[in-house]
Amino acid sequence: MMDKPVWIIDDDKAIRWVLEKALGRVGIGFDSFTNADDALNALYDKVPQAIISDVRMPGTDGLKFLSKLKAEHPQLPVIIMTAHSDLDSAVAAFQGGAFEYLPKPFDVDQAVQLIERALAENHAPDALIPAQQELPALLGQAPAMQDVFRAIGRLSQSNVTVLITGESGTGKERVAEALHRHSIRSGKPFIAINTAAIPRDLLESELFGHEKGAFTGALATRRGRFEEAEGGTLFLDEIGDMPTELQTRLLRVLSDGHFYRVGGHTPIKANVRVVAATHQNLEERVRLGQFREDLYHRLNVIRLRLPPLRERHEDIPLLVQHFLAKSATSLGVESKRLSNAAMELITQAPFPGNVRELENLCQWITVMAPGQMVDGCDLPPEFRNANKAGSHASAHAAESKTSATTDWTHLLSEEVIHRLKAGETGIIDELTHRFEESCIRAGLACTGGRKVEAAQILGWGRNTLTRKIQELGLE
Repeated sequence: MMDKPVWIIDDDKAIRWVLEKALGRVGIGFDSFTNADDALNALYDKVPQAIISDVRMPGTDGLKFLSKLKAEHPQLPVIIMTAHSDLDSAVAAFQGGAFEYLPKPFDVDQAVQLIERALAENHAPDALIPAQQELPALLGQAPAMQDVFRAIGRLSQSNVTVLITGESGTGKERVAEALHRHSIRSGKPFIAINTAAIPRDLLESELFGHEKGAFTGALATRRGRFEEAEGGTLFLDEIGDMPTELQTRLLRVLSDGHFYRVGGHTPIKANVRVVAATHQNLEERVRLGQFREDLYHRLNVIRLRLPPLRERHEDIPLLVQHFLAKSATSLGVESKRLSNAAMELITQAPFPGNVRELENLCQWITVMAPGQMVDGCDLPPEFRNANKAGSHASAHAAESKTSATTDWTHLLSEEVIHRLKAGETGIIDELTHRFEESCIRAGLACTGGRKVEAAQILGWGRNTLTRKIQELGLE
């Protein structure tokens, strides 16, 4: 490292003196300049490791200095100082590539910490994977994701219907796009529609189109998504939320390959591969009568299950690298890098929103985190505290569960001992009946008296629940 790695640029002698004393206390060498022009001239002979500069100075101001500096030394971290109220300067500083913005009056210790971080940034090793490297839309080394990749490969020459299941945010549409891109239909359209996001009274027209005058407001004939996807792939997202009457129409299309526009009388042939997706349990919805069983079997020819992010933590570093590069490209900036500590925090986070939540985090980091090297303290509070909160919550939940289990089983043991000491016999049948009666009453209370749902959550068949209710006199 240079003997004097930090340059201080400010026309205010008091500011220079404060920073010089603070850096001297921590053993960091420095050079001071009263204006940016002198610093620019000095750059011909030597280059510092970090610069802290004021904005408003005689001659070249701090932002112009930043622009000239970044043109020649784009990796050199620069901390820009300016007044509290100077919002325009703050925005311009970040747009110009500043490492951080330090408002005046500032805390001296905070300023020193920023300078130390800027120095560390300049000596940080390159990222494990080059941010500029071209990465595919689907990434994953976890076994569950490799199974998905293999399935996409096997399906590349097939027109078979595919059902993609997985929690919200796991990337179901990305998989549907990959299925299309690697299929024999790749030269034709890929049309996606979220059936849960369209009002049910408009969904039929959206899917199948309508004839002119079919309903009020139908001023012209309109092609639906099935026609738009002709020869290609139609992706039906959140299929579990499709209204029953439209389930019937969709089943007819899948069965005979024809459909009618709303208000139309001429059958239209559908040469479309259907890929459907849902985050819901379709088997359960079939049992509850909320989804047609015959449509379920039509859709469920090949099923691809996408694992939640919590089941593929080993993929998080690769995904982070990809999303940081993607965000940087969209904003026209250099990709951020994560310290080991920051990556560890992210890797251990629960991510209930799955890959979508991780991508949002990377966008936040690209826009909001200071400097190119991002440390754990730069992450949003919910991620900094996720591990601690998660471990406390898990411990509390485990403790509560153990406590609750111990309480009722302990009371049951005491009741059995009390009865046996009293000379009672044959107590198993009576206690079993009381146990089953309590479970049935609780199950019916949870479902509002609906026996089919109560049987399901209790783990019985409907006939078993009906028989138990009769035997126990609970009618």
